[in-house]
Amino acid sequence: MKKALCTGLALLAVSTLSIAQKTTKAQPKKTSPAVTVSDKEINWISLDEVQKRMKKEPRKVYIDVYTGWCGWCKVMDKKTFTNPGVIKYINQHFYAVKFDAEQADSVHFMGAAYGLEGRTNQFAIQLLRGQMSYPTTVIMEENFQNPQIIPGYQDVKAIEPILKYIAENHYKTTPWEQYSKTAKVTWE
Repeated sequence: MKKALCTGLALLAVSTLSIAQKTTKAQPKKTSPAVTVSDKEINWISLDEVQKRMKKEPRKVYIDVYTGWCGWCKVMDKKTFTNPGVIKYINQHFYAVKFDAEQADSVHFMGAAYGLEGRTNQFAIQLLRGQMSYPTTVIMEENFQNPQIIPGYQDVKAIEPILKYIAENHYKTTPWEQYSKTAKVTWE
């Protein structure tokens, strides 16, 4: 039941993206990565580094919001983020950030500083719009706009069509409901 609810929420988030972008024309896909990365692990970088790289080569941003005590976050680290297909795809198409929602250190993003509010970093609160759930995936467009919030554990079969739908700009021309019916899952 919980997995079905999480999947439903993920579909809702992705379909919201498709509706919001329906009138936007598709952009040509960039073919050269900003940096050469290994295909053995995801190239996780900081928020500061994302902002620097974005100036040189804009890309979509994949943020994994987690906590140290979150069991499903650890399962996602162990099972999803170690899959060769997931690793390669995220490294080629996204800037990837792992963000500990309870980190005490202040972070700076888009000219604002975020510190702790209780046990939670204010950046996580703003990013997740106050809906604190771990793990949560947030995917932003190249200009840090239109964050799509996808709560819950995402296994390889669930994450593959979501990543491709957003990275390949299918959301700009095809509603999620239509895309998800024909999306092929090829990562094992």
